[in-house]
Amino acid sequence: MTVGIVMLVHTALGRAEQVARHWSAAGCPVVIHVDKVVPRKTYDAFVAALSDLSEVRFCGRYRCEWGTWGIVEATQSASEMMMAHYPSVRHVYLASGSCLPLRPVQELIDYLDERPNTDFIESATTSEVPWTVGGLDEERFTLRFPVSWKRHRHLFDFFVNIQRKLGMSRKMPNGILPHMGSQWWCLSRRTLSAILQDPERPTYDRFFSQVWIPDESYFQTLTRQYSENIESRSLTLSKFDFQGKPHIFYDDHLQLLRRSDCFVARKIWPYADRLYEAFLTDAAGAMKRTEPNPGKIDRIFSKAVERRTRGRSGLYMQSRFPNEDWENGVTAAPYSVFQGFSELFENFEPWLAAATGARVHGHIFAKDRVHYADGQTAINGALSDSPVLRDYNAKAFLTNLIWNTRGERQCFQFGPDDNQEINWRIAKDPNAQVSVITGAWAVPLFRSNLDFAAIRAIAARLQKIESEHMDVLRSPYTKARVRIWTMAEFIEAPMEPLQGILDEIGRTKLRRLSEAPKMVDLSGFGQFLQNLKNQGMHPYLMGDFPVERGVENMPKTQRKPYLVQ
Repeated sequence: MTVGIVMLVHTALGRAEQVARHWSAAGCPVVIHVDKVVPRKTYDAFVAALSDLSEVRFCGRYRCEWGTWGIVEATQSASEMMMAHYPSVRHVYLASGSCLPLRPVQELIDYLDERPNTDFIESATTSEVPWTVGGLDEERFTLRFPVSWKRHRHLFDFFVNIQRKLGMSRKMPNGILPHMGSQWWCLSRRTLSAILQDPERPTYDRFFSQVWIPDESYFQTLTRQYSENIESRSLTLSKFDFQGKPHIFYDDHLQLLRRSDCFVARKIWPYADRLYEAFLTDAAGAMKRTEPNPGKIDRIFSKAVERRTRGRSGLYMQSRFPNEDWENGVTAAPYSVFQGFSELFENFEPWLAAATGARVHGHIFAKDRVHYADGQTAINGALSDSPVLRDYNAKAFLTNLIWNTRGERQCFQFGPDDNQEINWRIAKDPNAQVSVITGAWAVPLFRSNLDFAAIRAIAARLQKIESEHMDVLRSPYTKARVRIWTMAEFIEAPMEPLQGILDEIGRTKLRRLSEAPKMVDLSGFGQFLQNLKNQGMHPYLMGDFPVERGVENMPKTQRKPYLVQ
């Protein structure tokens, strides 16, 4: 007894010829179906190339479009030819032109001879199938699908929606229970003959001809009616990604395929010369005789799917870039944002850089340019200081900045006069440490020589912008570490919040902070705020500043006396 190979071929006919010769050389009869879309001239050349092999035959041709009935018709035609011309065949193995035998064919023959009445076909009910992709499970049987999804997607969706609205539904013929599974099976002669010669076959064919993706359900369902012993698994290694597309194996997957212990693998890249040479010309076989166990490499594929869907933290890639919140971490590393500090303290940026060892930038989202540290005009990753390039995609600019400077803590200044497009991106980033002194934007206005009417208009605009920003930072969706002080409460005791900020950044020095950066002279600032109030603009974000005193003369809160008895 031997194994018959049914091959469904539609492309890479040269590789299909090579594999067919390998099957035939091992004593396996081969019946090949070539997709009808293959040009007649190409088909004739393919047939002529295999004409020297008497055990290789070609069946009638059908158009095999994904998701349509033609694939089942092709399988039926090739299987019927196999059963009619090769009575010694005990099992029929369905493969494609891109399948590659991984172990010596004789091992497959011996394996099946030990299990003469076993059918190897993945077959599970729709409620138990976790791999369906596309939103149709039971509906692929209860609805009709008269058009191709690939060629007429809008028309396909129209027919689905209209049937749903009209409440149309079909019943399974003869009350059979639908099953689904991999297209690639190995059935015993007894079971396959029973399916092909069933008196009810016209009924089943008529029903499944309008099922979506019938090649994953026709044999999987009918095998349950006739099989004595089903192994619900495929002997072919076939892996799919999260979108339901098959993984393609390349030359660098050689050792991975060896570890699978499977008899056959698909889908092989047609130009993977190393794979074809290793598995088709090595007669001794490099794989030990053992039970096929594709689960041994499932962990690797799971990691591949995770990398494909989640990627690396802060690195946006083609598979998820257009999808908001698909990122595996908004940015690649922790960073700090300071709002109001450079306005309140003189030379704050050099002081912070010296205290933390971090790279401290100015206002990198300023309107005039990107103010990099040390006056640089470009930074890692060829990020220039051009505001036009930055604002083309401000969110991507931030993620690129953090990604390209991994290993070095980045700090930058921000304010209400900067580009506010990145507010939510920072707020939802767990890597962001945001420290805000509200109202500090008024200090440069206080020290300017602008006309007071212009100051009033600017102050009203900046306060509105900062107020909206504070609403974002206080949102329940915020994941950043946020600290907010009013200007009045911060300058009353600046050492404690500065120490907390430095501790969170991670200082190299262990001693406590003994000296704060020099604060700007705020003499008369309280009167300045009062003048804004008098002009009808209420500056409420600064906190409560006394009118008659500057900061340096503000009295310290006296401790209440108490009596010890």
